[in-house]
Amino acid sequence: MEKNASILVVDDDKEIADLVEIYLVNDGYQVLKASDGEQCLQTLKEHPEVRMLILDIMMPKVDGITVLKEIRKRGNLIPVLLLTAKSEVDDKVLGLEIGADDYITKPFN
Repeated sequence: MEKNASILVVDDDKEIADLVEIYLVNDGYQVLKASDGEQCLQTLKEHPEVRMLILDIMMPKVDGITVLKEIRKRGNLIPVLLLTAKSEVDDKVLGLEIGADDYITKPFN
C-alpha cells in the first residue's frame, strides 16, 4: 500500500486506537478513527479514499463482524485486518471466512 494512504482504525478502546494511530502516522499513513461499527460504515461512505480498515470485533452499536459482512455484501474489497481480543480458533475462522484479510489478537506487540 502506498505511503500517505488513508487507513480507518475502528476500536471502542481509545487507548488502542490511539496507539495504532501513532504507529501508522509514524510510518507515513493518514489515519481516520471511529469508535463503533455504525461510525465506521458512515466514515467509509464519506471517505472513499480509505485504503484499509483495522477493525475491532466487540464494539457498541454495530459489531465488527456485522460491519465486515456489510461491506463485503456491498462489494467493497478493501483490505480488512481484524484486531480483537477474541482469540478462539472459531472466532478466527469466522472472521477469515466472512472476508477479513488477516486476524490479530490483543494484546499485540
